[in-house]
Amino acid sequence: MKPISLTLILTIFLSFLVQARETFQLDDHWTFAPVESVTGKAPSEGFRPVQIPHDWSWEAGPQKGGAQADKGGYRIGGVGWYRCGFTLPESFSQQRVVIQFDGVYRNATVFLNGHELGSRPYGFISFEYEVTPFLKDGENLLEVRVDCSKEPSTRWYHPCGIYAPVRLEASHPGARLVEDEVFITTPEITAEFATVNLALERTGEVGDSCLIEILDDSGALVASNEASGALKFSTSLRVKNPSLWSPDSPTLYTARVSLLDDGKKLDELEIPFGIRSIRWDAATGFHLNGEVTKLKGVCEHLTGGPVGGAWPEPLLEWKLRLLKTMGCNAIRTAHNPQIPAFYDLCDRLGILVMNEAFDGWKRKAPQDYGALDFDKWWREDLSAFIRRDRNHPCVVVWSVGNETGGPVAKQLVEVCHQLDPTRPVTSGHSGSNFMDVYGVNGHSESQKFFKEKRPDKPFVATEAPHTWQVRGFYKSKTWYRDGFPNKRQQPFETPDLTEDEIFSNAFLAPDDMANGKQIFNSSYDNGLVRINARQNWEKMRDLPWYSGHFRWTGFDYPGEAGYVHGGWPFHSFAGGALDLGGFKKDLYYFYQSQWTSKPMVHILPHWTHPGMKPETQVPIHVYSNADEIELFHNGQSLGAQKPGLKWDEMQCEWMVPWIPGELIAVARNEGREVARHEHHTSGAPRALQIEHESLGKGFHILTLSSVDEEGHFYPYGENSIFTSSGSGVRILSFENGHLADTDKPVAANRRAFMGKARLFLEGEGEPITVGAILGERRQLTSEQVAIDVLRVEPTGEVLESSFAIHYTSDGSQPTTASPRYHAPFPVPSSCVVKAVAYLDGEPVLKMEESFGSDFGLHWYDASEVANNQSATALQAESAKFSQARVSSYGKGFNGKGYLDFGGREGKVEFYQENDGPAGQAILEIRYALADPKRTRPVDVIVNGKTVSSRAFPRTESWSNDWRTIEIPCEIRNGANTILLKSKGQSAPNIDQIEFR
Repeated sequence: MKPISLTLILTIFLSFLVQARETFQLDDHWTFAPVESVTGKAPSEGFRPVQIPHDWSWEAGPQKGGAQADKGGYRIGGVGWYRCGFTLPESFSQQRVVIQFDGVYRNATVFLNGHELGSRPYGFISFEYEVTPFLKDGENLLEVRVDCSKEPSTRWYHPCGIYAPVRLEASHPGARLVEDEVFITTPEITAEFATVNLALERTGEVGDSCLIEILDDSGALVASNEASGALKFSTSLRVKNPSLWSPDSPTLYTARVSLLDDGKKLDELEIPFGIRSIRWDAATGFHLNGEVTKLKGVCEHLTGGPVGGAWPEPLLEWKLRLLKTMGCNAIRTAHNPQIPAFYDLCDRLGILVMNEAFDGWKRKAPQDYGALDFDKWWREDLSAFIRRDRNHPCVVVWSVGNETGGPVAKQLVEVCHQLDPTRPVTSGHSGSNFMDVYGVNGHSESQKFFKEKRPDKPFVATEAPHTWQVRGFYKSKTWYRDGFPNKRQQPFETPDLTEDEIFSNAFLAPDDMANGKQIFNSSYDNGLVRINARQNWEKMRDLPWYSGHFRWTGFDYPGEAGYVHGGWPFHSFAGGALDLGGFKKDLYYFYQSQWTSKPMVHILPHWTHPGMKPETQVPIHVYSNADEIELFHNGQSLGAQKPGLKWDEMQCEWMVPWIPGELIAVARNEGREVARHEHHTSGAPRALQIEHESLGKGFHILTLSSVDEEGHFYPYGENSIFTSSGSGVRILSFENGHLADTDKPVAANRRAFMGKARLFLEGEGEPITVGAILGERRQLTSEQVAIDVLRVEPTGEVLESSFAIHYTSDGSQPTTASPRYHAPFPVPSSCVVKAVAYLDGEPVLKMEESFGSDFGLHWYDASEVANNQSATALQAESAKFSQARVSSYGKGFNGKGYLDFGGREGKVEFYQENDGPAGQAILEIRYALADPKRTRPVDVIVNGKTVSSRAFPRTESWSNDWRTIEIPCEIRNGANTILLKSKGQSAPNIDQIEFR
């Protein structure tokens, strides 16, 4: 391969004599090839161009047999090779050069010009190698092997590949400042001055002094000091009238450190930092700059959102700004370090960070870091992590684990204290005796938690609340994941909004559900595990010792699809305040009403309810931070209300009879209107509406919405949207937020979900053609179909274009002889409509849509019975088993079948997450056993410990008489495995298990 000379991006720290450091960005001109197995050499063919950051698994989309399985959203793993040819800049010659990787998942082995530089197993840590001896003047070849062949390796979706920037950095060959040994602290802060301490380390025989300069956010020099040239030393400076860093005012200073030799600059570093103080107190919570500050936080996976793990910095900033606008002031990096750009952005935007190093200290997923690499690598990875991030003012607490355990907890905390004595250490309910801050996950939501004695330590809810919601979906009856009441979980009660369920749509028909988990959850804040969002906020706000919470999660994320949502086709988790496309759920506006001051108002649900009986009483909730809200229905005032402080008064609430028209909420402060929100009943979809958002640096977002002929949003829109783009534009993702849409997200077409889809673009090249065949797929209210095609610049400008659109409704391919589209037209109750758009006589866009009673969202009719299977049961046919077959013969079983061992010895292994406390539980096994001669005993093994070895009582039939047996056991906090293993006489037929 002929190397390509890359554009040189120089970060040059100038002095009057020499340039000190240079960076050479290596994000362009990479190629990638997947391979079948791990080999010592890269393949000779099969490479394709890619852009860094890159995530090959995300590009491939969900696949039913994906190696990451349900834990990883059914994405693939595998092995991939990367190549990058580059010409070394002349200025790098005779310099010391390192190569830096911000993030590679996982088992990255790096080669330069055929020399192996090393391997790094942990996929969530930055690393570097010195490459000076292996570089050549002129052309060089960099190769990286990434090994994700052992899966599942996390309990959620992880990226595969080089998912963050890569660069070369050149410095003086004989002397340099050691970047990760520079440690900046601000131990004394008053209104008049702040003391800034710097600990420094350098290498080399030359260099007689260090010049330390502090610059304010305008670049002005505010303090300076010259220190000796010792290899290790500390120095202090005083900044007058300091501006303090906080979420409301994230002021940054810069420490510029120059290594000098007789006045000549040999090396220089510029390190942003903030002047701020933190304190954690058991009685009064978290203090920032001397003031009590509630942590209004979210847990956030790297892969939450529209692009998997490959986040260009402008898109990552978009994500963080959405959370900040919600009122969020803190993020827990669940459950691993984020990329360096994340911390730079949090510093700049003013977002506090609970910085988490690891998920488990032992096996939690079958092939994870805890199982394979933790024991060997944890100390090196933890040390690198803390040294990298300890100068960021956003980081206010370290976290070293999540729902795990072991004696290593003490050592983890000791390393944190040694490398950073200024911040406390916590965990997600792991090794709590050794932690400085008592972090509790789901158990912090239960009634029991608020009654029991807590350790005499500061407390933070590391993972709470757990509420699940699907954008635009509503149920008036409360749903509890584990049922209500529940002795083990002890949830708080959220009363039903109506006596009978009033909404009739669902994702799947009851007969199509594989289990009781395969449902959409309501957006009324009534789909929960133990506590709703309003109750949790009330407690956090009012209890002085409650430092804050990190809700699970900010964005929806791929993974945990089986445990939470019952498995395929579900591939993602609906816990976010925003969905995968970054679309705001109603929950987002609840937090905004409580956590922000800019006037806002939001109505839920929408006001389009096909099939609902007229005059049905619909609960209308309005979130607002204004003094008073007045609601209007079809022009008539329904009265004004004031939002309250109690959880069930935080929303203003009306019962409004279902009559089509409009709902308008007017928010007022001191009698003056400050905000309003409207919902209009929509007809069938007739057009696409486009909104544009520029992210800078050539990145753009186009939001596509289904609207009716009057321009009103159609909230059930689920038609496919097709695009065609010219050169100069790259689709990063085409996302709709649907948890169970298994189409690839990196594609030119995508089906809308609940009326919306979103294009994430890079580049400002040729215009994009966007179109859709629009109509109600099940023809609930209309048999009319419309076709809309637009031509739009990546920058958002819609161009005047005269398309000739030809269509068919019998599934055949249209030609110019086919009917030309002029206006909406009726179609049969079951059909496929195809269309081609021509511009200047050339075909520019092909479209297709199917209509019929089996397509799209399911709508219940009076004869159907909802699936009432337990949402917490684990179906045997979905578990890992051997020497058994899935059978659906008979009746009365749950799910899609059961396991029949057919007289053979066999076993079945289940996986169960427990986000509550460890302790006693009852394992309920549902089975059938009609063997008149043999008892067929079964070993029941929980987390490697045999808890029962016994015969099950006989039933009347192998397939029609299902009974349960209860077995007491202990379950761990976090991951649990349950193994049922025959003991010499085959096994009963197994339907499901469930913890009670």
